[in-house]
Amino acid sequence: MDEKSSFMVFSGTKSRYLTEKICQNLGCPMGNIQVTHFSDGEFVVSYEETIRGRDVFLVQSTFPNSDNLMELLLMIDAARRASARNIIAVIPYFGWARQDRKDKPRVSIAAKLVANLLSVAGIDRLITMDLHADQEQGFFDVPVDHLYASSIFLPYIKSLNLPELCIATPDVGGSKRANTYAKFLDCPLVLCNKTRAKANEVASMQIIGEVKGKNVIIVDDMVDTAGSITKAAEIMKKEGALSVRAIATHCIMSGPASDRVQSSSLEEMVFTDSIPYPGGSDKVVQLSCAPLIAETIRRVETCESISSQYII
Repeated sequence: MDEKSSFMVFSGTKSRYLTEKICQNLGCPMGNIQVTHFSDGEFVVSYEETIRGRDVFLVQSTFPNSDNLMELLLMIDAARRASARNIIAVIPYFGWARQDRKDKPRVSIAAKLVANLLSVAGIDRLITMDLHADQEQGFFDVPVDHLYASSIFLPYIKSLNLPELCIATPDVGGSKRANTYAKFLDCPLVLCNKTRAKANEVASMQIIGEVKGKNVIIVDDMVDTAGSITKAAEIMKKEGALSVRAIATHCIMSGPASDRVQSSSLEEMVFTDSIPYPGGSDKVVQLSCAPLIAETIRRVETCESISSQYII
């Protein structure tokens, strides 16, 4: 690493594919870190070069399993004990974010707990993207740079040159995000009102708005089992939509998700690469968030505005 460089970028095990692209955009090498595993599953993190007095950016999405979160916590703790000047956690996908409130008695608020863990471990700043709920930024007592994937998706949507465009949301909770897209693109907004029998299982869904003769793009922050997205696409096609596409920031795609997307009415399912997609459906397209994150890291280091790079 250039001795004159004030910052270094390190990667967790499961986010190396993204960190390599971030470093390519920054024109810097990726820092050397080693994770050693014991036979019982415990592991230890060690930096293989000096980080004393440097700003260290630690890239790791905290998607399942929870080893990814634990590894990040150990990376933070090791950096603090190695006298890093500032420790910035770069968490493109902030896991556990769906548990952001007590929606019934006697449940945890996991998003706040994880925020506390990161703070206690020693982060000085957080860079993340499209939190499940914007207000989760308030769970942290350190600065949060909350990035929006709209700067990645909007150019892609425009490149499709779709006539009679319509933006939709798979649930009422995502109406604010979808409405922002609809206003920017100057097109109608359609809502889906759904009820759940239990977690990850949609009981019923109704479309609020007109989709007949429209090319619909469903906007969401994440897709887990793809039940809501594919059900919405099916209903919209039955109601006369010309085509249905979906965009979502985080590609969780667990369980039957790939099979559901592949056999669905969706033309394509577009994600960022905040989470790696293991494959299973040729309808899935991933756009890289590495240039956005790299530019944010550069601006943090040069004390420039972060928000000026947002489209919406």
